[in-house]
Amino acid sequence: MPDIPWSTPTPAAPGAEVHVMASRFETATLTGAVRFFLKSPGIIRQIRKAPGAHGVALRARVLRRTFLTLSAWEDRDALYRFARSEPHRSSARAAAAYMKESVLTEWTVPATELPLGWDEAERRLAEQQQADR
Repeated sequence: MPDIPWSTPTPAAPGAEVHVMASRFETATLTGAVRFFLKSPGIIRQIRKAPGAHGVALRARVLRRTFLTLSAWEDRDALYRFARSEPHRSSARAAAAYMKESVLTEWTVPATELPLGWDEAERRLAEQQQADR
């Protein structure tokens, strides 16, 4: 399945520090993966309209039941406001029923480092997963 490449809803101010969130989700079943994938475009559209969103990308490996997300935000509050808003809030709660594993990590970077790449996100997710064990 194709990835949803990085897009920049609102460019960050020059010299700004941005809050980054990466996630890795693995569903327990292929049906769960398909459900997750079908919800993804709506959530990406929501992020693109969210106040304080500076970037978003999705790496979908449906047959492997694995999804990676990467987003950049004005600050942690902007990220959390998005996470608590609809349709993300309901979708996240529903996904918990078919999720096998999830890993989330956050950090900050200078706005000049946007757009973000998958290598750094995957490295940080692997470190977080190790720390969580």
